[in-house]
Amino acid sequence: MTSTAATETLSVAPERPALGRWGNVGVVALRVLTALFLLDTLLQAALAGLFVTGDVALLTWHAANAQLLGGLSVLACAAAVLAWRAARTSGWAALAAVALMALVNVQHGLGESRQLGGHIPLGMTIFGLAAALTFWAFTSPRTSREEAGR
Repeated sequence: MTSTAATETLSVAPERPALGRWGNVGVVALRVLTALFLLDTLLQAALAGLFVTGDVALLTWHAANAQLLGGLSVLACAAAVLAWRAARTSGWAALAAVALMALVNVQHGLGESRQLGGHIPLGMTIFGLAAALTFWAFTSPRTSREEAGR
């Protein structure tokens, strides 16, 4: 084998199969839902901060937004699993989304029982994990349209 043949063999990357319709849906849904989850987590922190500065009425908004956050965590988890299975993305994103869903449930319980010693640090952890998952969703998986333009 000549050196040019060896170079050609090394430079050929294995082809990724096309994502298909459900793979695209999974990746796009994951991007949208993780971004919404991250923004809602930021809103939740803002509501908490405004509540502790003396606006007691915002505790009701904070509690209501916790319900929305819980729903978004379930939808983001479903999207991450769909992206993992249909688009063959990394399994860590699905695992991170499941962890987020579980942490949001624990967070809700800590908030309802007014255990702020765990509630506040867990909120920061949720925000950090949500930011990492959102960053990954926008930088790692590709839709068929993005792959075609590559």
